[in-house]
Amino acid sequence: MKFIYQTWWKVLAVVIVLYTLIAGLLLNVPHMPILHETIRNVYFHVPMWMAMFTVFTISVIYSIKYLMNAKPEYDLIAVECANTGVFFFSVGLVTGMMWAKFTWGEFWSNDPKQNSAAIAFLLYCAYLVLRNSIDEEQKRARISAVYNIFAFPVMIVLIMILPRQTDSLHPGNGGNPAFGKLDMDNHMRIVLYPAFIAWSLIGVWIATLRYRISLLEYKKNAID
Repeated sequence: MKFIYQTWWKVLAVVIVLYTLIAGLLLNVPHMPILHETIRNVYFHVPMWMAMFTVFTISVIYSIKYLMNAKPEYDLIAVECANTGVFFFSVGLVTGMMWAKFTWGEFWSNDPKQNSAAIAFLLYCAYLVLRNSIDEEQKRARISAVYNIFAFPVMIVLIMILPRQTDSLHPGNGGNPAFGKLDMDNHMRIVLYPAFIAWSLIGVWIATLRYRISLLEYKKNAID
């Protein structure tokens, strides 16, 4: 993970985030019924999920690597990426609830997408609880790695597949079209797509910082 100590991509992430924040608030957006100006939330809500998927993917990769080669560093990377993913998951849920309040009339309407996302969130909260419930280091790392490997595809099914099989108010699910050429113009694309990249990099950056802190604590405990 030598790349994590380089700075160019961190500077790039900050610059793009600032760009998307400013452009997301100032550039024109399509005038859509019901949504109106709340459509700007797509610049903030959806990139949170992209950042979450990015760090969760890294987490499961390093869980697999740990089972193949039981390096403590792999376990630390996996858990800190999972911790970071849960943070972005929380922000994604909150921004989604705020959006739902303005467009659907209430923060939580038991929409299939909302319920599936909540279950997936609890799935990863259980992963963190599981880690804290096992004292023996190697046993904790192995069991949590296995759990993480199975939790990831279940999360994908809950968020990306099951809501599409039933009626849903959420765009892109249950026959409800996602944002596309009818309601997203090029002004939005030049903000949204860079936001995907920027917040994913921010997620990796946060996970990197958490990993480095955990690694220092691990080495200190090993010396003691």
